Amino acid sequence: MRLDQITLNLVRLPLVHPFQTSSSRKEHLEHILVRVATDDGVVGWGECASPADPFYCPETTETCWHILHDFLAPMVLGRKWTTIEELTGCYRLVKGNAFARAGLEMACWDALARSQEKPLHELLGGTRTEILSGVSLGIEPDVEVLLDRIGQFLDEGYRRIKLKIGPGHDVDVVRRVRQRCPAIPLQVDANSAYTLADLATLKQLDAFDLLLIEQPLAHDDIIDHARLQAGLMTPICLDESIHSAADARKALDLGACRVINIKVSRLGGLLEAKRVHDQCHTRGVPVWCGGMHEFGIGRAANVAIASLPGFTLPGDVSGSDKYYRRDIVDPPILAVGGAIAVPDSPGSGVEPVEDEIRAHTLRTATLHPKA
Repeated sequence: MRLDQITLNLVRLPLVHPFQTSSSRKEHLEHILVRVATDDGVVGWGECASPADPFYCPETTETCWHILHDFLAPMVLGRKWTTIEELTGCYRLVKGNAFARAGLEMACWDALARSQEKPLHELLGGTRTEILSGVSLGIEPDVEVLLDRIGQFLDEGYRRIKLKIGPGHDVDVVRRVRQRCPAIPLQVDANSAYTLADLATLKQLDAFDLLLIEQPLAHDDIIDHARLQAGLMTPICLDESIHSAADARKALDLGACRVINIKVSRLGGLLEAKRVHDQCHTRGVPVWCGGMHEFGIGRAANVAIASLPGFTLPGDVSGSDKYYRRDIVDPPILAVGGAIAVPDSPGSGVEPVEDEIRAHTLRTATLHPKA
């Protein structure tokens, strides 16, 4: 297989409801869609779901466009490959830039699966026919609004609720949610908003029977998380700190966490995501699939990876209608009774709606092999 064309589209979609974390507030999202075309006439699509700002990770939409346009695409165009390992070997010299790498790799997985007329989840080794779906809710100034939204999603059948927390918006909010919903699977995500000085505050969360506390300390830390985990009953889950299977091994060896959030984008693609899953599965460590509010293309890839057997906790892969009034794929990815069916059609299982993509494209570029 050879890539003869790569097209980048910067696409903006408005959110149904603004999303607030401890570091930023979003009313719309801009992601880069990556379309690859092979010498055999196969087309694959991927999504670079980087935030526009450097508050979750060092990458931004602009840095991803630069790396994709000026480095990754030129390094793979015109090169022959038969496996994803061979493909990623073409850009092995590129350090970091995981979100950019993930967008390109995802498109090539899609193309590879379509060329073999197999569903993507089959190539990855998935075993589930459906995945259990949770929702992630941002910080709300009015807790009653938050409680109403939780009730809405529970009525729709979602299996787990995740709350964003931050200093001053943590223990009391979780207490009120627990009082209203005493039995729901509940977890919280701090996005690195705390330090070890906040141990007393975080220890209070032990009283609420949480599934986990996600990334309470610094985005690049493992050592302090090990100290914090030793003082908590609630499992710590690492997100921002885990960029590879090697990072996962070190964190688990040190006791820095008891759960790992697998995000395809943060790990640089589906290949490394599978490696983290396999390592955790072998050690009996639960994992779940996190998200970056992906459009339908990235969301479909998340469904495929979450079909692997080690994903034992409901993830952030919810129906796209929770975020977007109109997605850019057909069929839309929807949760029914708190579960999403794993598609059996070739590739990712969704078809990009190119008219819809063009209608929301802010910038586009098409690249070919150098003569």
